[in-house]
Amino acid sequence: MDPGGADRVAGADRVAGAERVAGADGVPHTGPRAGKPGEPVAPALSAPDLAGSWLWPLAPPHPVLRSFQAPATVYSPGHRGLDLVAVPGLDVLSPADGVVSFAGVVVDRPVLSIEHADGLVSSFEPVSAGVAVGDRVTAGQPVGQVADGGHCAGRCLHFGARLHGGYVTPLLYLVGVPRAVLLPPPP
Repeated sequence: MDPGGADRVAGADRVAGAERVAGADGVPHTGPRAGKPGEPVAPALSAPDLAGSWLWPLAPPHPVLRSFQAPATVYSPGHRGLDLVAVPGLDVLSPADGVVSFAGVVVDRPVLSIEHADGLVSSFEPVSAGVAVGDRVTAGQPVGQVADGGHCAGRCLHFGARLHGGYVTPLLYLVGVPRAVLLPPPP
């Protein structure tokens, strides 16, 4: 963690079963229960208390190119992860102990997914995997290298997290991300 704050990104918190993340524009984005009146919404997810237990998948610094933006519904557009500034060839590290559950190509990009404890799955793209499905990995272990391709080709690593199949922001689990504190409204 950088005491000067270089590791800090938009704070995350859970509010009434939803999570809120301030995007790059400073506007809070709420999910997975957020939606317009009358629209079906994603189910509420209760995250295990693993706050601050995941390591960052890249060596510092950790600038976020694009933050998590939960979709209003399970089928709505959104940004289901963090885009971390990265160039091809950088080592990608496992954020926590787990088992590799997928290492292959999805559409046009190489993807790597790792199953962790308590129903959590991390995923990365584009990544040239250095591990195979079924391999056990430990926190901080190199699992591949940033490859080229994907929606931010040559500029980033997309880092996603799923809890029991639902997308959540990895910020909920990353070491060095200060937890937001909700204050009562002014009188």
